Amino acid sequence: MPYEKDDWESAEPGIKRRVFKPGRSLMMMEVHFEEGAQGYAHSHPHEQLTYCLKGSFEFRIDGVKHLLKQGETLVIPSGAVHRTTAIEEGTLLDTFTPLRDDLLKRV
Repeated sequence: MPYEKDDWESAEPGIKRRVFKPGRSLMMMEVHFEEGAQGYAHSHPHEQLTYCLKGSFEFRIDGVKHLLKQGETLVIPSGAVHRTTAIEEGTLLDTFTPLRDDLLKRV
């Protein structure tokens, strides 16, 4: 069954997200960044795969710089400290396993 949610929430300055209804152990969210917006450095026990739908981003994962452009993916390992900066306005599609209860409480 398709899931549609139009409710965007502010995540950080210049960043908004919408979390989709999850499966049993996999979840997904769409994150939109204004140009220059920066996500806070953080880590979590979840494995993350991010796909760039639009724009370009600079990621720092455990201190290592990675550039991500439209159509590219990046794996963020469980426990890795990471952050991103939007080089230009853009959108990421993030998937997580297992479920991130901290994000799902808002759905």
